[in-house]
Amino acid sequence: TVILSALQSFGIAFWVSNLPVASTGPIVPDPGPLFYLMTALTLTTGCAFVMWLGEQITERGIGNGISLIIFAGIVAGLFPAAIGMIQEMLRGERNLFQVALLLVVMLAVVAAVVFVERAQRRIPIQYASRVRGRRVMRGTATFLPLKVNTGGVIPVIFASSLLALPNALIEYLYSAFPNEVLGFLSRQLRYNMPLWDLLYVALILFFCFFYTSIIFNPIDTAENMKRVGGFIPGVRPGKKTAEYIDRVLTRLTFAGAIYLSAVSLLPIFLISGFPLHMLEPAAVGHFFNEYVPRFILDGLGLQFYFGGTSLLIVVGVGMDTVQQIESQLVMRHYDGFLKKTRIRGRR
Repeated sequence: TVILSALQSFGIAFWVSNLPVASTGPIVPDPGPLFYLMTALTLTTGCAFVMWLGEQITERGIGNGISLIIFAGIVAGLFPAAIGMIQEMLRGERNLFQVALLLVVMLAVVAAVVFVERAQRRIPIQYASRVRGRRVMRGTATFLPLKVNTGGVIPVIFASSLLALPNALIEYLYSAFPNEVLGFLSRQLRYNMPLWDLLYVALILFFCFFYTSIIFNPIDTAENMKRVGGFIPGVRPGKKTAEYIDRVLTRLTFAGAIYLSAVSLLPIFLISGFPLHMLEPAAVGHFFNEYVPRFILDGLGLQFYFGGTSLLIVVGVGMDTVQQIESQLVMRHYDGFLKKTRIRGRR
């Protein structure tokens, strides 16, 4: 973590020193070696302190400390946003209908994210009866829970981080060696351009399947079930069980990838739409400009105060913290505050 933060700190220092000149003069008048060293040292020290603070919260508190710090930083930004929205209403820049529509959309999106994050595909598992001495132990029935969004927020973070690298590289190459190909890539790989959106969705799909394959192995799961005498009704133990679990997991992962892509792109659509009319060559952009509704191209103009990644982090951390508090209450013989679900898995 310290090495990565040091490298990123030097990158931020170079980026700040090369920012465009403001009206009052350069942001950094004389960026010498001492400036780069002090900037990198300050940012790296701050990162190490936050990591230490997160570990202390994890050891002495409830929940994951780093996740809670990120959660607090995201939620803290809502209060200035709410105050700004109220001020816009008082100035007449927004009417009551726009504010109500924004609140309804935000609540609906949060509710949908909570529903999908808690959704599971429960594969029934039956354990065979066993004879111990003169007693016959009846087989028990349980289930294997498979989440719809197995990868969580990791695929979105990886996709956005990986997509930022070629964009920065092409911008640098285009400024140093201007030509038509680099100019086309520089324009189309900018944030929320059609090619950027397409690559973003493709990377989310890839990382969903890649990350799921790392954290869950159907072959090992099938072998462990077979070793303890468990089986899926109607499916032969061993290879057939692994193939069945893999088939179900593939369908769930694809659905989860579509869900992550939709959540990630929805705030972009609400704010600025999908500028398909800016596709190149010009004839393609003109076709979309003529036949695609304007609200798709220009968006709805709603100021959605959550990005897709931020929304997934807030909901995920909030649900995890609530479940850990529930576990602590039950462990200490208190009544929990979470209601049992009535949704049953398909048999």
